[in-house]
Amino acid sequence: MLTFLTIDPAAVDWARAQFALTAAYHWLFVPLTLGLAIIMAIAETIYYRTGDVFWRRTSQFWQRLFGINFAMGVATGIILEFEFGTNWSNYSWFVGDIFGAPLAIEGIVAFFMESTFVAVMYFGWEKVSKGFHLASTWLTGLGATISAWWILVANSWMQYPVGCEFNPDTMRNEMVSFWEVAFSPYAVDKFLHTVISTWIVGAVFVVAVSAWYLLKRRESERRMALESIKIAAIVGLVASVGAAITGDESAYKVAEVQPMKLAAMEALYNGGNDVSLTGVAWVNPFKQPNYKEEEEAPLRLAVPYGLSILATRSLHGYVPGVNDILKGYTREDGTVEPSAAEKMERGRLAIQAMADYRKAKAEGNEPVAEESKAVLLENFKYFGYGYIRDEAELVPYIPINFWAFRIMVGLGTLFILYFIYILFLWWKKGRKLAPASSSDEETSPYPRWLLIAAIILLPCAYICSESGWLVAEFGRQPWTIQDMLPVGASISDIGSSAVATTFWIFLFLFTTMLVVEINIMLKQIKKGV
Repeated sequence: MLTFLTIDPAAVDWARAQFALTAAYHWLFVPLTLGLAIIMAIAETIYYRTGDVFWRRTSQFWQRLFGINFAMGVATGIILEFEFGTNWSNYSWFVGDIFGAPLAIEGIVAFFMESTFVAVMYFGWEKVSKGFHLASTWLTGLGATISAWWILVANSWMQYPVGCEFNPDTMRNEMVSFWEVAFSPYAVDKFLHTVISTWIVGAVFVVAVSAWYLLKRRESERRMALESIKIAAIVGLVASVGAAITGDESAYKVAEVQPMKLAAMEALYNGGNDVSLTGVAWVNPFKQPNYKEEEEAPLRLAVPYGLSILATRSLHGYVPGVNDILKGYTREDGTVEPSAAEKMERGRLAIQAMADYRKAKAEGNEPVAEESKAVLLENFKYFGYGYIRDEAELVPYIPINFWAFRIMVGLGTLFILYFIYILFLWWKKGRKLAPASSSDEETSPYPRWLLIAAIILLPCAYICSESGWLVAEFGRQPWTIQDMLPVGASISDIGSSAVATTFWIFLFLFTTMLVVEINIMLKQIKKGV
């Protein structure tokens, strides 16, 4: 039987830390891979249509940076998948039939697809036709995007488990509907929001590199910089607006299936109708608030009715807070959500019924087995709650969710204004510039302060992207699979010292890889086209 009672709690903490470390480093490489794929493909499309060799050199330049980043992303991604078997074997056993399917498809189909076409993209310029090479460039980006789709399907299933049934004979969850898993509304929204957000990172990166060339007055790269900024700003603006729209829909889905995550994001302790959307408030970033005693976070400024609209699409919709979820509440559709105490009790009933069922089956006592199975299936919805010892464990760490969400939204709004301003300056001044004039500052439509700001905003794009993942993953705690399997029952039976040792090894290796990548990228950027 799955249990955390005999597992060292320190091992859980170290395993979580190691997985978070690997995921955070991996996500430094993935957004730039997906974002640059769009930019380089657009540049090559223009080359295909115009025949202007300038666009070929521009596409090749961004492809070289894409390749450096792509290799690093593959290395960290492979390690990330291995950790499911080394550190989270209980989880892998419990839901491997479901979780393994999208990851297998990602490896067999998407990864091989992008690996094949990336070779043609780099080495086929003089060996295949312009049309086939252009298709290879787009298919490289498409392969990376499809790869992201299946990984996000797996992650979305952990947030919203559908299309499965528990088999008490094997003690595993088994897939009953592949299409429900692959195309659940949660997965579709998460994919759109995540992938579109990566285009923002790619666009900010291209603008930052191009701004550096303009600041350095590199004559040989001036035209490439100006044209790349224009393309990146268009992609970035479309992506920023798209991320806002899909983010709104994602928040609506979170309110529906993960109300505790939404309550943590908003530091909403006590819900109700006509709930306002918090703009800013003072939530101590280093301490879990006393949500049972406080009515709301101090110094709160909010938009009236905003959260009710976001969560229910109604001005007067009911949104539960942390305490409402713990005590039990009634949903908008009239469904009664039991209290945390009742869920924990029913979860323990389910765990005991599973033990009784297996014992009765082993003894050949079919009547008792059937009775126990009925109790198990009746209460299986709350199976994971049986491993929770204190209802306080059900409340995610509110400060991280609250501030990470605001950093993500705040920077996302800033990027919308940023790209609008860049395109405004291009429309006002950039169209009048000759494609190849002197390198004086007057030949650039962008003031020096904006070019400097473009470089400063590059790390902000990564902070924004990582903040979104912090909300997604910290908001789900304590669950590995929402309401089904807590983290403490998911871990392998390993000692904390072993995981701690590999944590520091991975930290050293990943940091070294990041330093090496940055160094290679900077050398390639300095080299230019």
